[in-house]
Amino acid sequence: MNLKFIPERLTLLRTQTGISAKDMSLSLGQKDTFIEEIEQKRLTPCMEDFLSICEFFKITPGEFFDEKNLNPTLLNQLLQKLIPLSGTALEDLLTHLSEVRDSIKKENEGFY
Repeated sequence: MNLKFIPERLTLLRTQTGISAKDMSLSLGQKDTFIEEIEQKRLTPCMEDFLSICEFFKITPGEFFDEKNLNPTLLNQLLQKLIPLSGTALEDLLTHLSEVRDSIKKENEGFY
């Protein structure tokens, strides 16, 4: 991880949610250029502002910094829908997801 991680991750998460930097800044109660300044590496958010950004995306700081999780907001939404399912339903869903993943993998192999 390097100094560019926070601005790049913020840009990724913001664009995935489809909100403009200005609108996000104003939603956080900041001046309209706040998010843009972070993304342009002109400003590093303080801890309080960083936590507000995580709260905005409904993710934890750990999820923000998890480089393997490319879409923590969407993954969190999915997880919330999975929590109430029974063990059997989760097992069935896991089997189905594995089949879908394998099918996608086979389709992608044809492109190489």
